[in-house]
Amino acid sequence: MDAMEKKIITDLDLKGKRVLIRVDFNVPMDKATGEITDDNRIRAALPTIEHAIRFGARVILMSHLGRPKGKVDPKYSLEKVAVRLGELLGKPVAFCPEFVGEKALKMAHELGDGEVLLLENTRFEPGEEKNDPDLAKTIASMGDLHVNDAFGTAHRAHASNVGVAQHLVSAAGFLMEKEIAFLGKVVENPEKPYVAILGGAKVSDKIGVIENLLKKADKLLIGGAMMFTFWKALGYKTGQSLVEADKVELARQLIDQAKNAGVDLMIPTDALAAEKMESGSMTKVCTAREGIPEGLMGLDIGPDTIHRFKNAMQGAKTVVWNGPMGVFEIDDFAQGTREIAKTLASLSQALTVIGGGDSAAAIEQFGLADRVTHVSTGGGASLEMLEGKEMPGVASIASKKKRKIWIAGNWKMNKTSSEGVEFAQALIKGCMTLTDQVEAVLCPPFVCLPGVVNACQGSAMKVGAQNMHPEDKGAFTGEISAPMLKDLGVTHVILGHSERRAIFGEIDGFICEKVKSALDHDLIPVFCVGEVLLEREEGKTFDVLEDQLRLGLKDLSIEQAESLVVAYEPVWAIGTGKVATADQAQEAIAYIRSVLAEIFDQATASQISILYGGSITPENFRPILSQPDVDGGLVGGASLKESFLELIQIAKELT
Repeated sequence: MDAMEKKIITDLDLKGKRVLIRVDFNVPMDKATGEITDDNRIRAALPTIEHAIRFGARVILMSHLGRPKGKVDPKYSLEKVAVRLGELLGKPVAFCPEFVGEKALKMAHELGDGEVLLLENTRFEPGEEKNDPDLAKTIASMGDLHVNDAFGTAHRAHASNVGVAQHLVSAAGFLMEKEIAFLGKVVENPEKPYVAILGGAKVSDKIGVIENLLKKADKLLIGGAMMFTFWKALGYKTGQSLVEADKVELARQLIDQAKNAGVDLMIPTDALAAEKMESGSMTKVCTAREGIPEGLMGLDIGPDTIHRFKNAMQGAKTVVWNGPMGVFEIDDFAQGTREIAKTLASLSQALTVIGGGDSAAAIEQFGLADRVTHVSTGGGASLEMLEGKEMPGVASIASKKKRKIWIAGNWKMNKTSSEGVEFAQALIKGCMTLTDQVEAVLCPPFVCLPGVVNACQGSAMKVGAQNMHPEDKGAFTGEISAPMLKDLGVTHVILGHSERRAIFGEIDGFICEKVKSALDHDLIPVFCVGEVLLEREEGKTFDVLEDQLRLGLKDLSIEQAESLVVAYEPVWAIGTGKVATADQAQEAIAYIRSVLAEIFDQATASQISILYGGSITPENFRPILSQPDVDGGLVGGASLKESFLELIQIAKELT
């Protein structure tokens, strides 16, 4: 997960725009007075907010606080947060006593450039945590752009972080960008040697993390109460220590997995035990072999383990730490956690990342947070990222576009010549300018081509045909050749469309001849591939796509391939009212790109624009186009209406 692939706030034109920024102001408050006891999370959001103000945005902030469970609860109000934020910004922050509603909408629309509004707790609305689509649409109506800077909620699909991105361009704030950059690096591309340190209470909380790290880390150091489940698995006595009895067998399996993977799984050789989890309790260092006697519980790693763990970290290029080594909140049992923190802080040549939660609190407590590379602000979010899970709040952020975006309208057998010209003129009038990064192509029936080509002259709109024969001329009744299209001024041609395959029986070899003919005459082929519903249900999607690509592009040179546009058509989503999810579209198109890399080469595959074509509408297009490998849309029904202009606008927004 590369932060460089995601849009960030600096990619947006903010001047005069109402910018909805999802922040994490879930700050601790004194139960008696309601005063903020720690404003670090507010301070963490300041760079993003100040940037938006500096560039003339009308800033609308959204955050949750506590767990009000979808009901208004005054003790979870953000009103005092607005006051503190104003103090930190050095300017007034307006506060709206509701999250959504007439007052919120009015206050949002009355904001001036550089002004700031904080909305009431998002979780006062029951639809927030359910990612209610109607609530998301209502939220989006208050803004022009969306910025997600709340990494702490990135593992949750809520209306204010994920749902709203269905309706507005979503970019990462600076805090989110930093989290993706550092946690993404330790998950996907860690520099070796790579040491991971895991602590905390339960193995069950870290199963996914351990399994993922066993594929990547060179050493995995286990501490915290979870160590005693491993001790139990090794046959050591654990006294009154916390042990997950139902996870002992799993611990044995993880030990075996580590051996098979060649990972040095370091389980503590001793522990500091006491009768009670209280300051001043008598303590005893117990080795693993002698075990912890009845009546005592392990509350920290022991001195030998501290020494071994510190040595294991020397020379590491990447170190990630999630979970304390003991009950660090009580000084008697904080030595293990403190020594790990101090050693991490001394590794000046390593990338050192603290994975949020208690380990972040510990390194703050010891005053060492500024001496490590990154301290994550997300507890559960950082855990899920370390597991390698996809994060909804990250996935919904738009990806930067590396290639040109194409919006191609396939009119199919619709519109007469006069209707086509009139419609083309209306589209051109509504879309006077296109950026260099967006191409719009109208593909009308053949009888409309002369008039539409003429109407589009002098505009940015291109014109394509829906089909052609591979031969230049001959006894092919009713067919049209590439030279004929070229003579009309056509620049593109759709080939291999699912309807041509299904209704007219076109096979891959015949389509390949068409592609070559189009390229020979300097026409840009929009080459279509895709699976039917039965093939998808039988798990054959990738097989079908690979066959169509290899046979349909057989013997093409790299130079020819550079002029290709490919369109993925999930046939089961065409004219059925169904649409592939953004994830399904990305998965299929990423696979197509991987096959193109095998057929040609990686550099060529990375340049080819690949479109999605399956019941596209302005309502569903944005999240699909936000995916990193999706480069536009081959549009059917929506291209026959002026909503085609909305699709072009979405493409322009996402460049």
